[in-house]
Amino acid sequence: MPRNLRIAFGILGVAVLVGLISLRGLHRRIEHLGDIQSSDEQLRRDLLAPQISTSTDVKVKAAIFWAAGPDRTAPVEIEMALSADPVQRAKQVLLELIKDPPTPEQRTLPANTALASLYILPDGTAIADFSDALSSEMPSGILSEGMAVDSIARTLESNVNTLRRLKILIHGQEVETLAGHLDLTGFFDLNPPALPPVAGAPPAAQTTTATGSSANPRR
Repeated sequence: MPRNLRIAFGILGVAVLVGLISLRGLHRRIEHLGDIQSSDEQLRRDLLAPQISTSTDVKVKAAIFWAAGPDRTAPVEIEMALSADPVQRAKQVLLELIKDPPTPEQRTLPANTALASLYILPDGTAIADFSDALSSEMPSGILSEGMAVDSIARTLESNVNTLRRLKILIHGQEVETLAGHLDLTGFFDLNPPALPPVAGAPPAAQTTTATGSSANPRR
């Protein structure tokens, strides 16, 4: 083989080796940047959803409703400090619902969702104002949207028994739908009152109460 050709092959081999080393280093840098971005994202979420603590906080078992299948939610009992103040208590359980599902598959609300504000009217109506992420990052579909609202409503009614209705706002505004399907223009019933006894009905029927909350808003 001519000397010049051997030199050319040698230079080409060195170039390929350098390229491989550079590519491996680039891959490591990309992975490192991904780790940094993940850490930054978690930090941002923590800042968006800070812990709420009050002087009346007491450790109790709270029922937080996360996904329990493709079309339903179910309560998960966790021990957490909850305030005696209904507004603060409602915020605490909703923040827990948003930030800390047991598994990713049980998440019902987008991870970037933030609870901007919450207040309760004298008649027991809770007004919950969420960030745009609740709508913009919600998978569109009646099942996913229904589970999201159901998890919010049932988490509230299970932990704040003075609430009677729920109104959901997005970025301070009433919107027609959550992500194209579920109607948000009305109210969602919470903690429905016990049904009055029915004359002549057997004892079991007399103690029946309305349970759960509906994804169909009452206007």
